[in-house]
Amino acid sequence: MRRSKLVLVLLLLAAIVLFFSLDAGRYLSLDALRSAQAGLQAQVAARPLASAGLYFLLYVAVTGLSLPGAALLTLAGGALFGLLWGTLIVSFASSLGALLAFLIARFLLQDAVQARFGRRLGEIDAGLQRDGALYLFTLRLVPLVPFFLVNLLMGLTRMRALTFYAVSQLGMLPGTLVYVNAGTQLASVESLGGLLSVRVLGAFVLLAIFPWLARAGLAAWRRRRVYARWRGRKPRRFDRNLVVIGAGAAGLVSAYLAAALKAKVTLVESHKMGGDCLNYGCVPSKTLIRSARLAHQMRHAGHWGGEAVAPTFSFARVMARVREVIRAIEPHDSVARYTGLGADVVAGHARLLDPWTVEITPSDGGPVRRLATRSVVIAAGAQPLVPPLPGLKEVGFLTSDTMWEAFERLDAPPRRLAILGGGPIGCELAQALARLGSQVTQVEMAPRLLLREDDEVSALVRTALEADGVQVLTGHEALRCERQGDEKRLWVRGAAGERAIEFDALVCAVGRRARLAGYGLEELGIPAERTVQANEYLETLYPNIYAAGDVAGPWQFTHTAAHQAWYATVNALFGSLRRFKVDARVIPAVTFTDPEVARVGLNEREAREQGVPFEVTRYALGELDRAIAEGETQGFVKVLTVPGKDRILGATVVGAHAGELLAEWVLAMKHGLGLNKVLGTLHAYPTFAEANKYAAGEWRRAHQPAWALRLLQRWHAWRL
Repeated sequence: MRRSKLVLVLLLLAAIVLFFSLDAGRYLSLDALRSAQAGLQAQVAARPLASAGLYFLLYVAVTGLSLPGAALLTLAGGALFGLLWGTLIVSFASSLGALLAFLIARFLLQDAVQARFGRRLGEIDAGLQRDGALYLFTLRLVPLVPFFLVNLLMGLTRMRALTFYAVSQLGMLPGTLVYVNAGTQLASVESLGGLLSVRVLGAFVLLAIFPWLARAGLAAWRRRRVYARWRGRKPRRFDRNLVVIGAGAAGLVSAYLAAALKAKVTLVESHKMGGDCLNYGCVPSKTLIRSARLAHQMRHAGHWGGEAVAPTFSFARVMARVREVIRAIEPHDSVARYTGLGADVVAGHARLLDPWTVEITPSDGGPVRRLATRSVVIAAGAQPLVPPLPGLKEVGFLTSDTMWEAFERLDAPPRRLAILGGGPIGCELAQALARLGSQVTQVEMAPRLLLREDDEVSALVRTALEADGVQVLTGHEALRCERQGDEKRLWVRGAAGERAIEFDALVCAVGRRARLAGYGLEELGIPAERTVQANEYLETLYPNIYAAGDVAGPWQFTHTAAHQAWYATVNALFGSLRRFKVDARVIPAVTFTDPEVARVGLNEREAREQGVPFEVTRYALGELDRAIAEGETQGFVKVLTVPGKDRILGATVVGAHAGELLAEWVLAMKHGLGLNKVLGTLHAYPTFAEANKYAAGEWRRAHQPAWALRLLQRWHAWRL
């Protein structure tokens, strides 16, 4: 392949050098064409087919090599062959020449460009796959855009060659007609620029924007078709600008933003304000983890010069603190706060009757309300998955939602606890409850914990959990549950066969699924399987109904729910003026085990699966002064970059405060800052944040030019 490219480059260079060394351009001038017109016409009259063939090949060669003179050759086509035959010959010759230039650019440059700008070109390619033909057609219709540049640039994308040729053939036809027709009147043509008068350019511009106008009209027709079954149901006036279903992370942000923008908004919540994050997820779990960390530190106080002691505490007081923390944060998500902001907050269940009508059944048994609304944001959240395990209901089980209420009734943590699931929730709960005194057995069917992370990350987390007393069983399938008197057992099967795990409490932490039932989605025909089907603007089947948060997916994070809510709300309120596509380029994620696992962008596993070339830079926290002083040396910072470049593809941080350290990498990736910028940023000493700078420094040392260092060494020696 390299030899073929080299040969082609040499041939192209030879042809271009020959063209300019022979001053062939002098033959492609208006004066030269006029002076030779009579002789050329005589040749065409004497040998029409041979002349047409030679002219065709010359035209293909000039356009294929992106040489100057295509416009003049088009004039010559009109002067020599007339309007009909000239247009026919030039049309096919220009399209084939453009295709040749397109293929040359693709063969010689696409691999290098994709390696350097692959992720950015991926977004362009995605857009071209959707609108590429229309975009290229518009470029071809506007003669102000150099055709040779369009040929070369399109060759660097993943547009199909057949599509490129077909669109070019059609799109260049109007311009070809103008030039060929001018060529038939060659004597009256004073300059090439003069061919494009204001009126001609105006006509081309109208031709260019026509496809976009047609596309807008088509979109309007499709919208009308979607709403056809509801014809006559759309209200003439609306009670609300927006109705938000669900008061979790996404719903609260949507209601807040709509109220702040002075829209009339109703927020409907059927259970608890704050949703899963406040009541069952982030807030209570991180509070429990903090108490568990204190217990761990007490056991290992000798490491910091204290007296190691077995922690004694009241589990009831730990759970009371969990409730206190929830109560302290509740005002941020309360009915009073959102009512004060200007939102209408209703406790009840919302159901869509049609695209504009929401029926609300109040929780207090009051009269049913119906609101006519211009737009709807569905933010109903998610609920724990419960595996179809035989005997599960008979032995009783808990989920990450129900365990808090159950634990509040206990004076001590469950003596024997079984946890199904090796994802973030399962790992966090397993470690925390083991540190608080439970004998924890964690069962995961996959070969390792945290399956989405790199192998070394999974191994490090497993080691940490086992050090805290968790019995980790990866590669084990849960088979059934059984109960004999007061004894409960979970049967699992691994490489060594079946075994029974005795437990006092069983927590299912195998994932969460979107809440989709009971909101009228089925009746409206809105596609919803694992999540609600929504486009890049978060629109569902109906452009006035949006989805955000866990119901929209694919992420199940509080911060992504809030992120999506901004786009859903702005598009719902102002979509008729301008719409915004969700920016999903940089999504951070943190697992709050000890050590924490934080990641943004690609890790090694994903990069290999996607075929993305990468280079790895690591910095061990054991080398960081602050980590040594704190006794928190376990972990590392790992950064993936484009080979030979400082552009960041992803970062993984494992260790104390990893979630906080990740913010700098999120900022850098979001705004296109490379490792040199991170290295050049002053970091306070001694802090954990210096780990990011030192990781960038590791990359810089690995890429120091050896020749420059040798030159510096000689210069310093000379100065001695």
